[in-house]
Amino acid sequence: MGRAQKGRDSWERPARRGGQRKRQVFIFTEDKVTEPSYLDILKDQDVPLADEVPVEMHIANRKADSGRKPLDLVEQAIRLKREEDRKAKRAKLEEKYLPQVWCLFDHDNYTYVRDALDQADAAGIGVAFSHPCFEVWRLAHYKPVSGSFAGVCDGAAGRLPFQRGSQDAKTPKIVLPHQVLGRRGAGRRWSTGTAGPAGTGRDSGFSPGRPAWG
Repeated sequence: MGRAQKGRDSWERPARRGGQRKRQVFIFTEDKVTEPSYLDILKDQDVPLADEVPVEMHIANRKADSGRKPLDLVEQAIRLKREEDRKAKRAKLEEKYLPQVWCLFDHDNYTYVRDALDQADAAGIGVAFSHPCFEVWRLAHYKPVSGSFAGVCDGAAGRLPFQRGSQDAKTPKIVLPHQVLGRRGAGRRWSTGTAGPAGTGRDSGFSPGRPAWG
């Protein structure tokens, strides 16, 4: 099973004079390429929280080669959250700065998706759950999306408007900046069969137009 990549603990120390403390957000992704490349674009844009508290985002399992199924991700996330909660308690952080841990995964007909969602909910782990797959989020940057594509990922991936021979088509699993930036209007109007945090059925907040955490 893959292990979380531990980052520096500098956030435990007071913010430097003139600087602003950031909320630490740790994200476990099912895929090793697509989701991280999407999140890296958001990170480069310094996406803030809704209450203007800046975020420092970490892809917790970026280098892991295994442990990427939903239940594995949630179990790793729970362990990391316990550790980060202990650090936050020692640092006496205000509530708005408390670290968050999220998991991003698809339905992909995994047998234990519901178990993963229930465990995440019980442990306070955020979940951005895609049905049928993450390509739905990518497609929503181009146009409003509806339906569940009969649960088949190719139905969503096949609608991505990548021109034959373009860099987009040559590297379809990598999300490129121009596929996301400047396309947030379409992202706000999407409607899919995705589940909310820990599968509650509510909008997860992880839409292309805004970050999930907060």
